[in-house]
Amino acid sequence: MSGERRQARVERQTRETRVVAAVDLDGTGRYAVATGVGFFDHMLVQIARHGLLDLELTVEGDLEVDPHHTVEDAGIALGQAIRQALGDGRGIRRYGHSYVPMDETLAFCALDISGRPSLVFRADFPRERVGTFDTELTEEFFRALAVHAGFTLHLRVEYGRNTHHMVEALFKAFARAFDAAKTRDPRVTDVPSSKGALL
Repeated sequence: MSGERRQARVERQTRETRVVAAVDLDGTGRYAVATGVGFFDHMLVQIARHGLLDLELTVEGDLEVDPHHTVEDAGIALGQAIRQALGDGRGIRRYGHSYVPMDETLAFCALDISGRPSLVFRADFPRERVGTFDTELTEEFFRALAVHAGFTLHLRVEYGRNTHHMVEALFKAFARAFDAAKTRDPRVTDVPSSKGALL
């Protein structure tokens, strides 16, 4: 198991979006992302770079309506790909947490690859939009990802003033927490749960 690369690819198509998501959890941070929402692309790059995973994520969405379906469906497909790539979770550390400062902002993430989807999200953004990205979609993205990846996920902005910094710090904190949780530990030879099962 320790030598197998953890990879998966998911294609999701609805009347609103067409999404292709591919991950290599043992990558180095390479990425190819294109959703049509510039700031959201920038955030997805943070997941790849700071989560040390290779990521392909493209979305053709109904942006003439608004970015909601594009962002939410990207979270769904990415969550599904991550869950598939993790397999049964054998050998992983399972838990991760991270504080990330970004200028005047401090954000926190705690994550459990638990198989019990849950999101606790605490952030009050001063602005409703960064570029064409609606800041309320930050929570929608992470909820979709947590549900479909099987994560217990806690995200919080401790303090901040600049909305761009606040959202970006959350994505970076998630990336670093996920990297810690997905990392294989040679001391963990089974599924890290007294139940004997995670995902």
